[in-house]
Amino acid sequence: MVDERGIVVTNAHVVEGYEHITVTLSSGENVEATIIDIDPHYDIAFLKIPRDNLKPLPLGDSDKLKVGQFVIAIGNPFGQVLGGPSLTFGVISGLGRNLRTEGKIYENLIQTDAPVNPGNSGGPLIDLEGKAIGITTAMIPFAQGIGFAIPINEVKYSLSQIEKYGRILRPWIGIYGLDVNPVIAYQLGLPKPAGVLIIRVVPGSPAARAGIRPGHVVIGTDGKEIQGIGDLVARLREKGIGQEITLNLYAQGGLRNARVRIEEAP
Repeated sequence: MVDERGIVVTNAHVVEGYEHITVTLSSGENVEATIIDIDPHYDIAFLKIPRDNLKPLPLGDSDKLKVGQFVIAIGNPFGQVLGGPSLTFGVISGLGRNLRTEGKIYENLIQTDAPVNPGNSGGPLIDLEGKAIGITTAMIPFAQGIGFAIPINEVKYSLSQIEKYGRILRPWIGIYGLDVNPVIAYQLGLPKPAGVLIIRVVPGSPAARAGIRPGHVVIGTDGKEIQGIGDLVARLREKGIGQEITLNLYAQGGLRNARVRIEEAP
């Protein structure tokens, strides 16, 4: 629950394809829900239930998370096999992770070693202050101690879009990338580990039309350096849909600029 007016957040893959969705409250009551909007790119879905004056879980700040921080995952693993919700405990193992699964690429995920199993999807990842800092979203089959969650600040952004426009609007230029770490910087001959290494460009996207290719590195926008994906996304949101942004690129051993028009994510 993210809003006292009955707005509930879960994963997109949890609700996609279903005609009827129910939400079980802490009292045990089952309430039928309707979908407000779905963002498959970030695997986020917002639901509405006909209840108000509810007590939502406090939301934390995922930008302040640290590797090694203790976290708790709450979910309903294996459905009704275990008889109800359960809690697991662990630490944040990594930040800014990218995961490719089922033909999709999920960016900027929180990695945790708190046990995550089928049925945990859509449940909260909380800190020791009881604040939600992520939404558990995926796991790697057959791996142990590797789970992932969407940063709660992505949920906050999506919720602000719903409140303002009635749906989720995301600026998009059609690239997927990795944060440049020291290893990548050394291999590419970059002066420091900062920027975004582009690993995929969507055909026909604004980035593709601007001549951007996999292997290029975004080191800044409009002449201002970026540290990674988080900075790039923030700059796109600051500019807004319909505006143009200049990407400062490192490509083939040299520097170049590419002017890109920001569009709404398809």
